[in-house]
Amino acid sequence: MSEGMTGAQALLATLAGAGVEVVFANPGTSEMHFVAALEAEPRVRGVLGLAEGAVTGAADGYARMTAAPGVTLLHLGPGLGNGLANLHNARRAHSPIVNVVGDHATYHKQYDAPLESDIDAVAATLGPVFRSTTPADVGKDAAAAIAAAQDAPGSVTTLILPADASWSEGGAPGRPITPARPTRSSAVDDVASACRSGDPVVILLGGEGCREPALRAASRISEALGVRLFVETFPARLERGAGLPAVERLGYVPEQAEQQLGGARHVVVAGAKPPTTFFAYPGKRGDLVPSGAELHTLAAPGEDVTTALEELADLVAPGAAPAPAPAHRPELPTGELLVATWPDVIGALLPEDAVIVDETNTSGLLLAAATAGAPRHDVLSLTGGAIGQGIPVATGAAVAAPQRPVVNLQADGSAMYTISALWTQAREGLDVTTVILNNRAYAILRMELQRTGAGDVDPAKAGLFDLSTPDIDFTHLAEGMGVPASVANTAEELADRFRRAVAEPGPHLIDARIPPLL
Repeated sequence: MSEGMTGAQALLATLAGAGVEVVFANPGTSEMHFVAALEAEPRVRGVLGLAEGAVTGAADGYARMTAAPGVTLLHLGPGLGNGLANLHNARRAHSPIVNVVGDHATYHKQYDAPLESDIDAVAATLGPVFRSTTPADVGKDAAAAIAAAQDAPGSVTTLILPADASWSEGGAPGRPITPARPTRSSAVDDVASACRSGDPVVILLGGEGCREPALRAASRISEALGVRLFVETFPARLERGAGLPAVERLGYVPEQAEQQLGGARHVVVAGAKPPTTFFAYPGKRGDLVPSGAELHTLAAPGEDVTTALEELADLVAPGAAPAPAPAHRPELPTGELLVATWPDVIGALLPEDAVIVDETNTSGLLLAAATAGAPRHDVLSLTGGAIGQGIPVATGAAVAAPQRPVVNLQADGSAMYTISALWTQAREGLDVTTVILNNRAYAILRMELQRTGAGDVDPAKAGLFDLSTPDIDFTHLAEGMGVPASVANTAEELADRFRRAVAEPGPHLIDARIPPLL
């Protein structure tokens, strides 16, 4: 079967044998034999992105929705570098990602050609790295990379594929390797004692702790003992809506998070890391665990948080039932479109079984409250803080779940980082509605300027935060890439545009014009 198989063909056969169905790609010369093998492999579909950040973000969105590896094809070190920001977000989401990065032929590297770089060093900042030097290595290295990506809780791995290892014969498919499974937590009894102590207890949920079984178990504990529940600030995938327990997200602003956690004598992390501020601020603590509180790890990222929470609930709340969020829709607002009103439009009209990709930044402060009682939906958020995630992640989520409507709620400044992913949405006919929250500013930086105390600069007049000179015409940008687009200046217009967009197949963009928060 493998006689005469090139390294590239062995790689595609290994991917297909592991159940990989999609490769998100932006190839170059060194990857041409992979491209040829991909075209000849009916089990694997290639999805083209016009920039590497679109490719890596789409792989992240795909992996979050399927838990299967999101596979990318990238061109040499610069291609990997261009995709690095969204690979950082994928790493923070614990998404299983396999990057196939082409390299110069082994004998060509001595010439230090213009695109030569240290791919291994850059890739090592993300996770495990595998380099195939012969076609015989490719299949087994690919199998190892796939297994490493799927090791709990999921990681970003890179397979470096020199051109001659790709085009030469002598390859064979790699045998599948069973990835590691989540380990059981041994901390249940310790946390049970804290929950029974009578002291105020907070449980911070993350990872698989944000999915339905874990949410229901955590809610049982809360109902029985008054334990306060929070979800990590930027969950990779949060299941919510009517019928599921509504759990508040920990605030981004340190003062909000401190207020949420205030008074706790025990802070329990369940699938999350201990809470910290996102940045250092002059004269303020970075550790958000209240002073004097005891920190407990019920399940670290990668451990079986669902089983741990269910065992804990059976131990401390055997007769308790979870508290589901009631079905509730906000009234459709009227008048000027504001930070305080646009979320109610989404909450009132969100379709059944939607996937929300949330990169609203400062414009989305009220979104969670507006959608808590909407029909059940998933939320994919900006896990690593590297902006430019939203449009690509929505693209990958739509490839992964074509039967579900995807709603990308997107800040304007960060949209520009990877807006070319709209072209992929049009090319693939993906059911994505992108709502650009267009306040013509880097409003998050205006807020941070004030918080860091960096001088007497008026944030509203700081030129480096202003996106209004010139205004960005998102409708023309979208239409130029094949995506129908419209403008909304009022709440009524947003409701009309959104209602029509989610009712029609294929991608749409709405330029929702709101005043900046600051």
